[in-house]
Amino acid sequence: MIANKRKQKETITICRPAEQFYGTSGLNSPFVSTLEGIYPAIIRGSLLTSSDSKMFDFNQVCVVLVNTSHPGNIGATARAMKNMGLSKLTLVAPADFPSGVAVGRAVSAVDILDNARVVSSLQEAVEGCGLVIGASARSRNIPWPMVSPEQCGQKAVTEAAVNKVALVFGREDAGLNNEELQLCHFHVQIPADPNYSSLNLSAAVMVVCYEVRKAALALDEKPAIAEDEIWDQEKANGEQVEHFYVHLERVMTAIKFHDPENPRQLMPRMRRLFSRIRIDVMEMNILRGILSNIEFRLDNEKKLKAELEEGEKAKEPKS
Repeated sequence: MIANKRKQKETITICRPAEQFYGTSGLNSPFVSTLEGIYPAIIRGSLLTSSDSKMFDFNQVCVVLVNTSHPGNIGATARAMKNMGLSKLTLVAPADFPSGVAVGRAVSAVDILDNARVVSSLQEAVEGCGLVIGASARSRNIPWPMVSPEQCGQKAVTEAAVNKVALVFGREDAGLNNEELQLCHFHVQIPADPNYSSLNLSAAVMVVCYEVRKAALALDEKPAIAEDEIWDQEKANGEQVEHFYVHLERVMTAIKFHDPENPRQLMPRMRRLFSRIRIDVMEMNILRGILSNIEFRLDNEKKLKAELEEGEKAKEPKS
């Protein structure tokens, strides 16, 4: 008798969402009884929270939306994120936010909207991130390291053990431009049907966030070893890398290797090179040191040349 009561209590607790549709008395209906065996298995995954994966901090992963034009897509994205256990949302120059439309589409994920970070540029959004992955629906002039959604999830989860990760999604009509894609270490492409490959923004976010969640929950079964666990230096973050690119371009211009008026594809290719390598802080300091030494020697040569010219002028007979 006690066992029967316990079983009945467990059934009512598990099927609680059905009360909204059938009422308490309806829990004994054939439909709910049929679900009694499978419904717990269906909802078990959806009830997992960020704390269920003891080895992964979902707060390390941030979803970044760039220039979103419709506030409803921001709300739907927040809902998709919360479904998958993510909560960090950054908005780059949204067209309409805050918005009641976004709140309506977010449903129970309004807390994500309330805590969303709004910035003016993608560079600002990712400056503290060690890994940046951007969604791209088409090939670009310069090939970039590509990952599948599944590989994206695995890389994000592995990297999040030691660094912050940004998952970047572009405009509804045009995606990310070339300059924004060059801020990413990898591009992720969802293998949709080529006959109709256009995805709603929140649907694309859901696909990628699902892969992140799947990879995170898999850690409990087979722990992943992050490269940083055996590496002697942490990876350079987005802000440090951007300062390096500015320094690199300045030096290449000074030695006449780079012409800003006719840049061609030099800087995008340099960005691709170092994004693929993903240099660490020590390597970054070495490279910056080399560039600084080149600048120092260039300055000395200019000073020496100026001194020699002054010396020659001093030797000239005065009229």
